[in-house]
Amino acid sequence: RQAECVPIGRTETAVNNLNPVFGVKFKVDYHFEEVQKLKFALFDEDKCSSQLYEHDFLGEYICTLGVIVSNKKLHRPLTLANSKPAGKGTITDFFGKSDPYLEFHKQGDDGKWMLVHRTEVIKNTLDPVWKPFTVPLISLCNGDVDRSIKVLCYDYDNDGGHDFIGEFQTTVNKMSEAQNSLETEFECINPKKQKKKKSYKNSGIIILKSCKVGIDFTASNGNPREASSLHFINPLGSNEYLSAILAVGQIIQDYDTDKMFPALGFGAQLPPDWKVSHEFAINFDPTNPFCQGVEGIAQAYSVCLPHIRFYGPTNFSPIITHVARFATQALQQETAAQYFTLLIITDGVISDMDETRHAIVQAAKLPMSIIIIGVGNADFAAMEFLDGDSSVLRSYTGEEAVRDIVQFVPFRDFRNAPKETLAKSVLAELPQQVTQYFKQRNLSPSNTASE
Repeated sequence: RQAECVPIGRTETAVNNLNPVFGVKFKVDYHFEEVQKLKFALFDEDKCSSQLYEHDFLGEYICTLGVIVSNKKLHRPLTLANSKPAGKGTITDFFGKSDPYLEFHKQGDDGKWMLVHRTEVIKNTLDPVWKPFTVPLISLCNGDVDRSIKVLCYDYDNDGGHDFIGEFQTTVNKMSEAQNSLETEFECINPKKQKKKKSYKNSGIIILKSCKVGIDFTASNGNPREASSLHFINPLGSNEYLSAILAVGQIIQDYDTDKMFPALGFGAQLPPDWKVSHEFAINFDPTNPFCQGVEGIAQAYSVCLPHIRFYGPTNFSPIITHVARFATQALQQETAAQYFTLLIITDGVISDMDETRHAIVQAAKLPMSIIIIGVGNADFAAMEFLDGDSSVLRSYTGEEAVRDIVQFVPFRDFRNAPKETLAKSVLAELPQQVTQYFKQRNLSPSNTASE
């Protein structure tokens, strides 16, 4: 008994055309070990009906999928149902190779996948070789080399209906195994095909030839003794760190009664045992980290540079938590008397993004604000994200910040501007943050008589 035909699809209708070129593509799973018969039937559309018997049959062509695969271009005559020639009509089949490209997605704390990178499209091939590319680690996986990354493979289509080929999940750690001529292979899986067919193995193999990860644990700022370093103090006795300290500090110090400021550093090895610290007093007095005025901070900074070793990682959360401890004690106040401002000056690298987000969300409940000034020419995407101006900042637990307490400004935007301009931009949101906090708690300044 002849096997029953199962419809796969229909092309569009080519109106008033004896030499149509159909645009619709048919996608059929190819199994080398099986005989897969195909029938191409051509009709002349006479009526507005989905029923084939309502239209005029022009001819057909029957072959196997194997014949099409083994012939890049197949040109055959159309026949009638009795296998006799159907006039002079012919049909041409193309076995089209794919136009593949890859997408890299990272998983957010809410479980959703976000596109990080898309490769170029390699046209008409089943063996694509994509160009090497570079992507910041913070963008690819939030700096976490064990964070899940999903790689999806698509067949590009000009009309935008790109066909999904398959996917796999990995991590930067896993991909980093592909080094020194040692390749790593990943099976590209289409979950729908996997469920339907027991014999399904994969939709292809993605071979990673090389993956190199650069995490600067020696100091992303450079050697302070070299002119290329952000910490190098030029003949004029300044650098971007000092300029930022003075520009902002000279404004803020007027609102501090005793003008004594704790100045802390992070990400360096300290003498004499050279242990790494993420909240050390730059005057090397942990019992009294206070500096007299903004000039005292600048002096302590300049003096400590030759005595420490730049290291890493660059963790923000310890120093935020450090200040938050003081702000927590101020929760006991019954008037709007104490508010804490943390100024972080950084080159933009951050290693503990999840912990930092969590620390900021918790700090938003306290009488404190965080100002971040980015020095150098690095990618400040992570700092912009922490700023929270474009979207509400969330902790890795999903908790939203009750208010925006972070203001980020890149120093490079103000290199040729008066220092007052930098201070104005950096401190723009601070008054509103202070008043918003105390208004939410219905607290008035201590020198204001309550009604």
